[in-house]
Amino acid sequence: MTTQLLATKLFIPPQRPGIVPRLRLIKRLNNGLANGSKLTLISAPAGFGKTTLVSEWISSCGKPVAWLSLDDGDNDPVRFISYLIAALQTIKKEIGEGLLTTLQSPQPPQIESILTPLLNEITTISNHFIFVLDDYHLMEAGQIDQTVTFLLDHLPPQMHLVIATREDPNLPLARLRARGQLTELRAADLRFTPAEAAEFLNQVMGLNLSANDIASLETRTEGWIAGLQLAALSMQGREDTASFIQAFTGSHRFVLDYLAEEVLHRQPEHIRNFLLQTSILERFCAPLCNAITEREDGKEMLDVLEHGNLFLIPLDDQRQWYRYHHLFAEVLQAHLKEAQSNQMFALHQRASSWFEQNRLPAEAFQHAFAANDFERAARLAEDAWREKERSFQTAVWLGWVNKLPEAVVCSHPRLCFQLGSAFSDAGEPEKSEAHLQNAERTLAGAIDQDEAKSLRVNIALIRANNAQIQGNLAETVKYAELSIQLTPKDDVYLRAQAVITLELIHWTTGNLEASLQAMYAWIEDMQRLGNRVFVIASAFAVADMQVAMGRLGEAEQTLRQAIQQAEAQGLEAVSITAHHHLGLAMLAHERGDEAETAQRLQIAADLGQRTTLVDWDHRWNLAQARLKESDREWAANLDLLDDAERDYVKTAIPNLQPVEAHKARIYLKQGRLDKAQAWVQARSLSVRDEANYLGEYEHLTLARIRLAERSFKGVNAMLDHLLALAETQKRMGSVIEILILQSLIHHAQGDGPRARAALEHALTLAEPEGYLRIFVDEGEAMQFLISDFRLTIEKQSREQDRKLIRYADKILAAFPQSTIQNRKSEIVEPLSERELEVLKLLRSELSGPEIAQQLIVSLNTLRTHTKNIFNKLGVNNRRAAIRRAEELDLF
Repeated sequence: MTTQLLATKLFIPPQRPGIVPRLRLIKRLNNGLANGSKLTLISAPAGFGKTTLVSEWISSCGKPVAWLSLDDGDNDPVRFISYLIAALQTIKKEIGEGLLTTLQSPQPPQIESILTPLLNEITTISNHFIFVLDDYHLMEAGQIDQTVTFLLDHLPPQMHLVIATREDPNLPLARLRARGQLTELRAADLRFTPAEAAEFLNQVMGLNLSANDIASLETRTEGWIAGLQLAALSMQGREDTASFIQAFTGSHRFVLDYLAEEVLHRQPEHIRNFLLQTSILERFCAPLCNAITEREDGKEMLDVLEHGNLFLIPLDDQRQWYRYHHLFAEVLQAHLKEAQSNQMFALHQRASSWFEQNRLPAEAFQHAFAANDFERAARLAEDAWREKERSFQTAVWLGWVNKLPEAVVCSHPRLCFQLGSAFSDAGEPEKSEAHLQNAERTLAGAIDQDEAKSLRVNIALIRANNAQIQGNLAETVKYAELSIQLTPKDDVYLRAQAVITLELIHWTTGNLEASLQAMYAWIEDMQRLGNRVFVIASAFAVADMQVAMGRLGEAEQTLRQAIQQAEAQGLEAVSITAHHHLGLAMLAHERGDEAETAQRLQIAADLGQRTTLVDWDHRWNLAQARLKESDREWAANLDLLDDAERDYVKTAIPNLQPVEAHKARIYLKQGRLDKAQAWVQARSLSVRDEANYLGEYEHLTLARIRLAERSFKGVNAMLDHLLALAETQKRMGSVIEILILQSLIHHAQGDGPRARAALEHALTLAEPEGYLRIFVDEGEAMQFLISDFRLTIEKQSREQDRKLIRYADKILAAFPQSTIQNRKSEIVEPLSERELEVLKLLRSELSGPEIAQQLIVSLNTLRTHTKNIFNKLGVNNRRAAIRRAEELDLF
C-alpha cells in the first residue's frame, strides 16, 4: 500500500486580483534566474507577502513550476522526499516513480541514496524549471536541511530552487552567496514602498487616505503588508481615519493583536464565531466546517470570507479546501482561547470525529490529542497501526504515539505491543523490550483471553528477533521456542516465522547445511501460503549460504530462478531482485566475467532505486568496495567501506565480515601496517583465541597482519583449527580462503613443500566452481606461488595435473602485468650461492647463532655474509632484506 499524498499541497496559489504589482522585485528575481543562481531565498517575518510575490513572479516568468507547500508533518524525511517527488511529477509525470516504492520500506535507505538517482532523473527534464518550497520555516528537522543542502550541492542546471520562509534556513547560504549562486529578498526588500502602500490602501482597499496618512501608516507599519491589510480592514467604514492611524503604534505582535480584535469586532457575530471555531483547523472544507460549527452553511460562509478578503487561502483550483493565512489563524486561535476557551476541547473532539469518519487518521489523532482525549487518541493509534505498518510508515506512527502520556500508553497492552514491534523494526531492541514489558503487565484482564494469547505469541516472536539483532543466541532460542510452543497449529505463517527465526541460528554458528534446509522449508511454507514475494526475496539469503559453502554454480542457479519467478509476477516482484542481480554480478566478477559483471551491476543499480529491502545500501557499497579492491583503488575502497558501515542495518542475517576487519585488510595492501595493528589492539584479538565461524573473518585478518609483521608464533595452529572447523561444516568457501592464506604463510616461513601442498588443495577445490579473483586479489606473492606450482607440476608430466595446469594458466592470465620478472636485474651485484643460502635462513625464525650453527660457520662469518646481503639489496635490517628479496623473487 502506498502512502496517500495530499494533492492540495502541490497546487500553485492562484494570483489574487487587484494586487499591487511588485515590478522592482520581479526584476531582481528574473536577474537572479538569468545569472544562473541556484537558490532564490525569500526570507522575512510573517505577513510580508512572500507567497504572493512568488505567485505573481512565476505567473509571468514563462517557465514550468513545481510547488510544495510545507507543513509540520513534512519534518519526516520520507514524507518530505515523497512530496518532493510528487511536486516534480507535476512537471514530468514519470519522474521518481520507482523511488516512491523504495521510500515505503520498513527501514528506508539513506537519504543520499534516494537523492542521487532522483537528481539523475531530474537531468532528463528538457526545460529549465522552478521548484518552490513555501513555508520552509516549519522544517525543524536537521535531516530536511541536510536533504536540501545535498540538492543544492548537486542541483542540475535546469532546476532553480526557491525557498520562502520566515527565518533563515540552516543551509550553506554564505557559500552560495560567495559563489554568486544566491538571490536574496528580505524584509527590507519586501516592505511596501510609500508608492506601493498608497496604491494598496487607496486603490486595492478602496480607502481615501491623504498622502500624510499613508506616509504615517507606512512608517508605523514599516511597510509590513499584513499590518497594512489589517489596518485597512479596520479603517473601512471609519470616518476619523487620521485618529486611528495616530493611535496605531507598538511592536508587530501588539499591533497584530490590536488589529485582529478590531477586525473581529467589526464582523457580524455569526461570522466572528465561524472564524474562531474553524481556526483550530490547519485545513478545512465546507463539510468539515459544518461538523465543527454544528451548522449547515459552511459553503456559504467560506464564500463570504473569500469575497471579504478575510485571509482565506484556497488550496485547490476547485475551491474545496482552504486554510487561513498562518498569521491570521494564530490571531484567531489566541482570541478563541480568550472568548470561547470552554469550547476548544469540544471543537477538537468534533474535528477528530469528522477526520476519523473520513479515514484521515493522522488529523483524527492530532485533534483527539489536542482535546486531551488521550483514550480516544490511543484507540485511533491502535486502529491506524496496521495500515501504517503495511504502508511502511511506522516511523510516522511512532511520532504520534510518543506524544501520549506514558500512563495512557501503558494501560493499552495492544498499543504497547505495537510500539514494541515498531521499535524492533527500527533496530532499537532496548526500547522495544521496554514496551513489550508494559504490554505484559497490562495483559491480564485488559482484553479477552484469545487476544491476550495472540499478543503473547507475538511478544515472544519480537523478543526472539530483538535477541537475534543483539547477537544473543541463547535468548533467541528461548523466545523462538516459546513462540513455537504458543502458536496455534493452524497459524502456518506465524509458526513459519518462529521456526525460521530459530533455525537461522545455525547460520551464525557456521552450520550452513542446517540453516539452508531451514530456508528451503520456509520457502515451501511461503509458497503454500501464496506469498511469492517472500519466496523470491528469500532466494538471495539462500544464495549467500551457497556462496559461503563454495557452491558458486548452485548460487547462480538459485538467483537466476528467483529472477525468472519475479519477472513472471510483474513489476512489484521484480523490484525486489536488486539483491539477486547484484549477487550475480559479484559471482561473475569472481569468475572473471567482467562483461556479465557490468551488465548485472547496471540492472542492480536501476532496481536498487525501487527496492524495499532494508540492507540494499549496505550490500551495494560492499560490492562496489570489492570491485575497487580488485582495481587496486584503495582510497576509494575505504570510502565505500565507510559508507557500507554507515548504512548497516541489523537484521537476522549474521554480520560475518565486519567492515572494520575488511578495512584492516585494505590497510595492509596500502602498506599501512600500523593502522591494521591498531585494529587488532582495539579488538583485543589473539591467535590463541578459540575462534568460531562468527569470528573467522577477523581471525583470518589477524593472520594476514601477522604475516605482514613476519610474526608467526601460534598462527599456523590457529589456521589449522579454523580449517578443520570449516571442513567439518562443509564451508568450502572458507576452506579455500584458509588454504590460500596458509600457502602464503608457509611460503613466507620458507616452507616451500607445505606452501605448494596448501595451494594445490585450494586450486583443486576452487577449479570446479571457477574461482578466480580470490587468487588474483592476493597480489604478486600469489602470482609467484601459482607460477612456481605450475612449473613444478608441469615437470612431473602427470595426466591428472593437466586440468590444474589449464586452471593455473587462466588465473595467471588474470593478474595485472607484473614488472617483477625484470626486477632481478635491479641488483647491482648478484648474490652468491652462499649468500642466497644465508638469505633463506634469515627468512626463518632462527636466531643468528642458530643460523651460524646450521651453516657450520662462526657468528662473525655469518655477520659478514649478512652485511654483504644488506649492501647488495640496499637495506639495513633483516626484515627489510626479506621483504626486498620477496619483491625480487629471490626465494
